[in-house]
Amino acid sequence: MIKIVAKNYVKPECVQAFKDTAKELIEKSRAEEGNIFYTLNVSVNDPNTLVFIENWKDQAAIESHNKSEHFTGIVPKLGQLCAREGEVELFVEI
Repeated sequence: MIKIVAKNYVKPECVQAFKDTAKELIEKSRAEEGNIFYTLNVSVNDPNTLVFIENWKDQAAIESHNKSEHFTGIVPKLGQLCAREGEVELFVEI
């Protein structure tokens, strides 16, 4: 299994729009084969930092997700709501 942590630095005035836009991405991603979990989280230290934490069966599931219509359609919209480029890291459990 592969976990993804995707950190987003959202413009303060866009936090609610980010959350609302992310709902469809979360719902459709959770329905994908190979998805274990997919959550949106807010930093306890900075309410403008929102992080997707995802768990996928394998790299093939991630590649399929990254090509999905909902991912390619929604992620650019989320990016427009951010103050700067985010960070994405992949992890494997040990």
